[in-house]
Amino acid sequence: MPEFSLFSSRIEVARRPMMIMPPLASQPVMYVWNGSSKPGPLSVNIDLSEQKAYLFKGGENVGWTYVASGRSGFASPTGTFRIMEKIVNKRSNRYGMIIDSNGDVVNSNATAGVSRIPPGGRFVGARMPYWMRITGYGIGLHAGAIPHPGSPASHGCIRLPRDMAETIFQNVSVGARVTIMQ
Repeated sequence: MPEFSLFSSRIEVARRPMMIMPPLASQPVMYVWNGSSKPGPLSVNIDLSEQKAYLFKGGENVGWTYVASGRSGFASPTGTFRIMEKIVNKRSNRYGMIIDSNGDVVNSNATAGVSRIPPGGRFVGARMPYWMRITGYGIGLHAGAIPHPGSPASHGCIRLPRDMAETIFQNVSVGARVTIMQ
């Protein structure tokens, strides 16, 4: 029997696929995508308690992916948002690393404006490939590490497996709905 999720004023059927382990693999499947041939706009429903995003085209579930949302102290926002911008090769202007004058990393977990930069050094923002902004204050969906599937790990953004981030980026339009719930 399908489960029903109330993410908006419309009920969408969320078919939860079985977790399938590939032969000889020790890691779980990170995502499933069946939306390439489906018509309609893509929308994304993120369940923070599961650390998964469910993907819909025309109200039909076309896939899911693990995500890594904001860890303790860096909560991801909840609510309904719209994709505000898309940038293929974005760098964070807030989090990244400090490089010294020799080009060596001296702080791999730096915060711009907070972490000290040595003379001749510079701040280099963290890479956020396939950036899809959802807030005016720097939160978005993008490719990034998911070190422990099912657990939060980010500074508030929604990290996606790289291949799925690219797929979503290619299929979602500016203005598309992204709903995030606990």
